[in-house]
Amino acid sequence: MMNLTQDLAKLIRLTGDRAKLDAKANGTYIVYKTAEGQFVKEDSSGKIEKMNEQEFKHE
Repeated sequence: MMNLTQDLAKLIRLTGDRAKLDAKANGTYIVYKTAEGQFVKEDSSGKIEKMNEQEFKHE
C-alpha cells in the first residue's frame, strides 16, 4: 500500500511540474493551493500572487 501512496504522490508532483512547463510555454499561469491552504496564481515567469475569494467568483 505504501508504494501505491508514494506512486500517487509522485504522479501528482509530475502533473504539477508538467502544468508549470505548459504555462511557461504558452505564457499563461497555474493556480494551486499551498500547504497552508492559500490559493495562489503562479505566472510563466515564476511570480506568485495570493488570490482572494472574489477572484474565484464568476458573475
